[in-house]
Amino acid sequence: MKTITKEKQINGLRKGLLIFLTLILIGISIAFGSEKLNWNEVFDQTSFSHVILVNSRLPRTLSILISGFGISIAGLIFQQISQNKFVSPTTAGSVSGAQLGVALSMAFIPTRSTAVMMGMAFVSSLMVSFIFMGILKRLKFKELVYVPLLGLMLGSLVTSITTFIAYKFNFLQALQGWFYGSFSLVIAGRFELIYFVIVALVLAFAYAKAFTIASVGESFATNLGVNYQKIVNVGLIITAVVSASVVIVVGSIPFLGLVIPNIVTLYAGDHLEKNILDVGLLGMSMLLICDILSRLLIYPYELPIALVVGVLGTGGFLLLLLGKGAKVHG
Repeated sequence: MKTITKEKQINGLRKGLLIFLTLILIGISIAFGSEKLNWNEVFDQTSFSHVILVNSRLPRTLSILISGFGISIAGLIFQQISQNKFVSPTTAGSVSGAQLGVALSMAFIPTRSTAVMMGMAFVSSLMVSFIFMGILKRLKFKELVYVPLLGLMLGSLVTSITTFIAYKFNFLQALQGWFYGSFSLVIAGRFELIYFVIVALVLAFAYAKAFTIASVGESFATNLGVNYQKIVNVGLIITAVVSASVVIVVGSIPFLGLVIPNIVTLYAGDHLEKNILDVGLLGMSMLLICDILSRLLIYPYELPIALVVGVLGTGGFLLLLLGKGAKVHG
């Protein structure tokens, strides 16, 4: 009994620290930028500081929070339903699928709206995710490090098709914004589609227990009365919604959904229902840190956040590969 109480206290303290860190980073994100805010004027609707705060800083910070939480949870779910810690929307081709949807809408729907583009990105991302899971199901050997390589190959194939379409219809340069994520263009009126991620997150929390059961395998989950294929489909829909929303509003943000769930697993164990909030909070904090760094490194100019996350994420991915690859062969 004492052990359970102590564990609950540790979990509560951990979540409290993550919330406190996130709040500190939110304050820094809102306060910092190329244009300095005059805090004596921010509540004056006619002032420049108020316009910057309401139309740029707040939408940007909100987009970062939703994106960081959503991408991390999507990665956690994908890892559970695929039973592989190296799988995420980036390494399974879901993000590449969303980019393909953007290219298809630009090529074949000239009068498209952003909502139509979002729909195309969602459908394309979902199709690529289903293809990945279908191939995975037919693999005889599912070694830990081989599965994400399969996903990366699939993603590269989809990206090649996307690039070909862009070359064919002469909009490769216009497509680059969806390849390299950046929050620099996020302003009021141009980020609201990111709210679809919140709908996906509500669904993720509702199915958290089912995802935890599904993570032990189809046979065990079926014996417990869980519709395994339904849970997998729900997980893929959540992942596709998150991938499409983030790609449309921000662009591609690599490796966040891979590294964050693995970090939480290292210190909190492998239980989705218990860890889902920790993963989301850490994802928000990490993306806030990367965004602040992207604004600091070449101030007053700004780097695409995909570059900063990519560098840190690639390093984290290699460490995970080396560490877990050693455990597999050791």
